Amino acid sequence: MDVAFIEAKIGEIITELEKEVMEVVSDQSLDKKQTNLRMKPLKSTKQILLNAIESIKMVEEVSRKEREGAYD
Repeated sequence: MDVAFIEAKIGEIITELEKEVMEVVSDQSLDKKQTNLRMKPLKSTKQILLNAIESIKMVEEVSRKEREGAYD
């Protein structure tokens, strides 16, 4: 599994999410409640993606250790 590639692609998605966040924050036509309502899904999505990266890294690490243990 190419973890670096996956991490790079997720990083690209997070960058796009951050752009959306900046658009929402800078939209003067939205009141505070509307801004918060639009921000929550973006924030949740970012956290899910960050958690996915960490999970993938952990799985890769466990797999690597198991392979090393099999050769001992």
